[in-house]
Amino acid sequence: MDVRHLQYFLKVAHYKNFTKAAQDLYITQPTISKMIKNIEEELGVVLFNRSGKQVELTDAGQAIFIQAQDIVNSFQNLSSELDDLRKLKKGFIRIGLPPMIGSSFFPKVIGKFHEQYPEIMLQLVEDGAKKVGTDVENGVLDIGVVLSPTNEEIFHSFSLVKEKLKLLVHPSHRLANREAVALTELAQEAFVFFREDFALHDRIIAECVQAGFQPHVIYESSQWDFISEMVAANLGVAFLPEPICRELDTERIRVLPLIDPVIPWHLVMIWRKDRYLSFAAREWIRFTQDLFLKKRLI
Repeated sequence: MDVRHLQYFLKVAHYKNFTKAAQDLYITQPTISKMIKNIEEELGVVLFNRSGKQVELTDAGQAIFIQAQDIVNSFQNLSSELDDLRKLKKGFIRIGLPPMIGSSFFPKVIGKFHEQYPEIMLQLVEDGAKKVGTDVENGVLDIGVVLSPTNEEIFHSFSLVKEKLKLLVHPSHRLANREAVALTELAQEAFVFFREDFALHDRIIAECVQAGFQPHVIYESSQWDFISEMVAANLGVAFLPEPICRELDTERIRVLPLIDPVIPWHLVMIWRKDRYLSFAAREWIRFTQDLFLKKRLI
């Protein structure tokens, strides 16, 4: 017996007539009669008193009628809920974003997505790229934005942004009027860094070591605006991605190209290859991929 059997049973109980119930269901009267007979044989009870022009529920039929209503209603609610999910009328997505991307152009993406899917809830978690990657891998997050490269055995990904890191110095700094600065020229500088749970922390240290020196880090923060303010206060130098640098006050901070080497800032969106993604999450991926690939936002 399945839900369809119970739906037929309820129709007969409603109309008190096999023929009218069959007409409403667009099936033949013998078909519905056979279906009800099958239910009775399976349960070992008689559901309808068939004497007279109208059929009436027996005591067993009455008991089943109450339960059948609840089951059919629950099934219909479930079907409606799934239908809403398939049509993206509702949903829930957990997304991890580094603070830099979360506070720059990503609000535009979120705004456009919300316009199209107002009932889909986005839970945004701001963390360093290393932490975001770990949380996507462990299933704490559905989707995340991290620095490339990623583990291709674990994650699907697509490119969001390909930019470079720029050097930030105080206007009175000895290098402030240079057109470009080589990394080796910063060996004696005090640095303001991102915290250790940020991928840029390790990336910059590795580049410095490759250039022949260990950077002297005096402050660490999780917020790009705090880092830039530290530079504006002449407490050290720092590196920030190009999109962030475009928002800085160049009267208070000098932004310089870094050369030899150029340090890339390549962001990708990731999700696990072996984990189910909701309809909403899959649409978020399609939506953002379309926006970024067509360069509508940046």
